[in-house]
Amino acid sequence: MFRTRLLSGIVLVIIIALVLITGGPVLFLFTLLVALKAFFEMTKATKVRGENEKINLLEIFGAMGVLGYYGVRYFADTETYIMLTISLTVVAILFVYVFTFPKYHANQIMAAIFSFVYAPIMLAYLYLTRNLERGIYIVWLIFISSWICDTCAYAVGMLFGKHKLAPVLSPKKSIEGAVGGVAGAALSGFLYALALKNTGASQSDLLWVFPVICAVGAVISQVGDLAASAIKRNFGIKDYGKLIPGHGGIMDRFDSVIFTAPMIYYLAVLLL
Repeated sequence: MFRTRLLSGIVLVIIIALVLITGGPVLFLFTLLVALKAFFEMTKATKVRGENEKINLLEIFGAMGVLGYYGVRYFADTETYIMLTISLTVVAILFVYVFTFPKYHANQIMAAIFSFVYAPIMLAYLYLTRNLERGIYIVWLIFISSWICDTCAYAVGMLFGKHKLAPVLSPKKSIEGAVGGVAGAALSGFLYALALKNTGASQSDLLWVFPVICAVGAVISQVGDLAASAIKRNFGIKDYGKLIPGHGGIMDRFDSVIFTAPMIYYLAVLLL
């Protein structure tokens, strides 16, 4: 199991690295596909879809909303069109609810809207961050704040963890591990800025900006991880999917990225 998880993790990191370096349409398409898969994993997990259904109208209109949202982000990235697309998607889902009543329960409607907003919209900030000035350097902070934080938190928690962070929700996570994750992300951000400075790709102010961004992102990433776990516990599932061997679905691997991507984007806009 560990070998499978390690190998699939390495492959995933390589894919992520390639699409982030390439950027542009390649990263856009990758983000869109990840967002769509995450949307369908969420609708399945939150029972938007019935047990015997392969897909239903709520998912169809939700998926159309995801496609529309990303289309607007790519071709006409203005606040008016973005909000219009989000509003139309919500209205379309409510249309289905009203005109097929009582086929769908209100819980399914709310879960469908949540599934549309939660992963697809927030994941778009991965693409938006890469498009910032110096975005080719900044976008890596998303993964430092999430995946490196996760690794550091696990290691510190295993070695020194004594106080439970969320004893009911995630008994294995500790306060010591959480602090270690934040510290590890901040240190990684500093070393990353230092490496960029040595190559002449950044200014000296990044030596404090990157660690701050990574530390804040790391705190948010752990909330994102716990939020995804809470949803799984509420609905009695172990994993969101089986797409990534040893890891689960897109939501299992990108749960913290979903939270950190918007945070890193806005911190970069404010501080850089």
